[in-house]
Amino acid sequence: MSQTLEVLSRRMTTLQSIRGVVRTMKTLSAVNAAPYEAAAVAIDRYHATILDGLHLLIQTADFPAPPDQIPSAPGIMVVFGSDHGLCGGYNEGIAESAVTRIGDEAWTVFSVGAKIQAALQDRGFAPGRHFHPPASPDGIGRLAAELLIALDQSQTTSRRAQQVLMTHVPLDKGSGRQPTVTPLLPLDPDLLRDLAERPWESRTLPLVTMPPEAMFAALVRNHLFASVFRAAAEAMAMENAARLALMQQAERELNDRLDELLQTTRSARQSAVTSELLDVIAGFEALRKTRPRPEAE
Repeated sequence: MSQTLEVLSRRMTTLQSIRGVVRTMKTLSAVNAAPYEAAAVAIDRYHATILDGLHLLIQTADFPAPPDQIPSAPGIMVVFGSDHGLCGGYNEGIAESAVTRIGDEAWTVFSVGAKIQAALQDRGFAPGRHFHPPASPDGIGRLAAELLIALDQSQTTSRRAQQVLMTHVPLDKGSGRQPTVTPLLPLDPDLLRDLAERPWESRTLPLVTMPPEAMFAALVRNHLFASVFRAAAEAMAMENAARLALMQQAERELNDRLDELLQTTRSARQSAVTSELLDVIAGFEALRKTRPRPEAE
């Protein structure tokens, strides 16, 4: 019985140590997610300013009407995942969404994160380019710039306009943390059509000093940068959110297991105390029976 108590005590110590690690990871995930969420909100405000510029340019310049739909020819799929594990099926879900969209077509895949790269390879897709996720919110701009440079190089090499899609888990709470595929290039016809049909709220239009073509190119570059920046920030925030949810579940299961072990340990300790008391009583009774009685005078 003493050996059983020793084993139970050792198990409880091990589980308590694991629970300490889980709580630390849960805290780190909650702390790390907040700056990425703030970065996504900040770039969203900047993106709104860029869209106002496009709105103004389309209202004042004579641009051709956008096409009714985006061509479906194979292009480039940018897949945002994680560089670390312990976030459940986060990467597997993103990889499955990307593979479902690609199908059997010959798409070029750019992966962001070592884990999503492995998940894509498990499904038979070898990424053409691999990028490292940012270690902090300060590195999101670096990643967005690297991706845009790689996309520009790919467009130049192919000598034709390629369709570019992005797959990631958006920050929108209503999405249920499901991966989405969003178009990056060519520009979304619905976006351009909405900007062309939306009335300008002010009575006067701002003065445009740049040539329309140069201003349009600059606005499109900033639109692409803001879109990639937001996708990267949302991916990092949702990675930490997925890890936080997994750690919360692990903590609940550890607490349940520790409660069970505690009840088992108490029962084992009570059984050990009862057994020792019975041994003492049995020994006392045996000594009393074997002890000679005093002779009567």
